[in-house]
Amino acid sequence: MNPTEIHTVIAILREEYKHWQTPAVTIVAQCNGSPFKILISCIISLRTKDEITALASARIFERAQTAESMVELTVEEISHLIYPAGFYRTKADQIALLSRKLLDEYDGTVPDEMDKLLLFKGVGRKTANLVVTLGFGKPGICVDTHVHRICNRLGYISTKNPDETERALRSLLPPEYWIEINDLLVAFGQNHCHPVSPRCSSCKLSEMCEKISVKVSR
Repeated sequence: MNPTEIHTVIAILREEYKHWQTPAVTIVAQCNGSPFKILISCIISLRTKDEITALASARIFERAQTAESMVELTVEEISHLIYPAGFYRTKADQIALLSRKLLDEYDGTVPDEMDKLLLFKGVGRKTANLVVTLGFGKPGICVDTHVHRICNRLGYISTKNPDETERALRSLLPPEYWIEINDLLVAFGQNHCHPVSPRCSSCKLSEMCEKISVKVSR
């Protein structure tokens, strides 16, 4: 893929996005989601299907919407509320710990800086970038498995892991696309450009895509 074609790719994905289900964490952000809610939803979403993330997020936010109210819940209560999210017991511990840390060190306010967010247990670059971009509208590129896979599949970049992909995109991707690239590619990956047997025959990006590592498609 010619790097200059990224403008066409984004334009096509924006149109297609209207027909796809919006990622769960984005829905939280769109529904007056605070940075705290976005942070909690991000943690719940790791290795968890979107429909489960949406339901688990809704349940826990009925009980607690701030760090102050979250610390009033026991780890067992949090576990029950976010079940059956993947690794729900571990995530419940993380949610309880980060809520306490927010109160003790940040007066209950989620920081808007990557380096501070990364100090919280269970918060990696993907989560930190989502909080910074969706929660605060600051520049950042959230790279998850969909962004990493699809950018390499297109031939836009050639990287071995999400961290390399983030660095490559920060150098190559026009800044005006940084915040939305995650939403667009997550929805694209969930609905069309699947990890195995992507729907290449009906894909509007097919002519530009180099289909790197695609062995079987539909």
